[in-house]
Amino acid sequence: MASSTSVHNVRVATVRLPTGTRAAAALAGGGDGDGEPLAWHLLPHRDVGELLREGDDDADGGGWRGASRRALAGPARDVLIEQPDFAPLVLDPRKVVCCGHNYRAHIEEMGRPIPASPTLFTKFADTLAGARDDLVLPAHAREVDWEGELAVVVGAPLLHATREQARAAIAGYAAANDLSVREAQRRTTQWLPGKAFDATMPLGPWLVDSRDVDPADGLRLTCEVNGEQVQQGSTADLVFDAADLLVEISSFTRLSPGDVVLTGTPGGVGTAMNPPRELADGDVVRVAVEGVGAVRNTIRFTSTNTSSTDEQRGAAA
Repeated sequence: MASSTSVHNVRVATVRLPTGTRAAAALAGGGDGDGEPLAWHLLPHRDVGELLREGDDDADGGGWRGASRRALAGPARDVLIEQPDFAPLVLDPRKVVCCGHNYRAHIEEMGRPIPASPTLFTKFADTLAGARDDLVLPAHAREVDWEGELAVVVGAPLLHATREQARAAIAGYAAANDLSVREAQRRTTQWLPGKAFDATMPLGPWLVDSRDVDPADGLRLTCEVNGEQVQQGSTADLVFDAADLLVEISSFTRLSPGDVVLTGTPGGVGTAMNPPRELADGDVVRVAVEGVGAVRNTIRFTSTNTSSTDEQRGAAA
């Protein structure tokens, strides 16, 4: 784990304001049990994705890290002291790539062999939600399941990357829940229908700098439903780590700053329980990653096909 005296120790997030969304920076620590910072300093950027496009070279105070530090020294009028309304960490990534079957315990509970290569699938930017948003699903969604995950956010362009280049391109990490509609997921051999419901993948609440935390140290990942722990794992159990995934993905497509890669979920998903479990209206799901943060969301079902996407993103337009 990174020391609490790290000279970086800055968190960046995307927050909703009456006038739109803004990137914001804060010093780590303080606040609630999730280590939520006490004050957020606004940046001029629309979101963390736009901030990351500043680049990552901060040797002379430049890049996104330099911009974040300058915001911390900014005027008091640009400081939020109330509880922020977290938008999705990155509003419109070019790519959201996920890895299935990547924790050994989860692979075993699903009765599958250890894969020789990552099992990759994609989601759309429309699936993203804020760290505290209600996750609103249509009434026809069946067998809704949780998947607590560590998310990787790309900070530099990558194509045909070496492992060293991939590691250097990681801006940081966040918590995520790859909420899955199993009935839709099982209709065909392609998982997309069960993984792409609008505004159902919370991402955040903030980005932790890759210089401050290393998943190779074995970060504890947990998922709770209504306060009951249903998943517990360690990032040391990953078959393919973050660098492995970026190398594999960049071997066939370009990755850009702000792109999001989900690293997989540990054992304990509802569909593998006996009897199987699914989420119901009003259930509260909390995914926490040690040293990174937590997303906490209430599940809601509606009688129509309308999701919360427009409401959540209207301020960002």
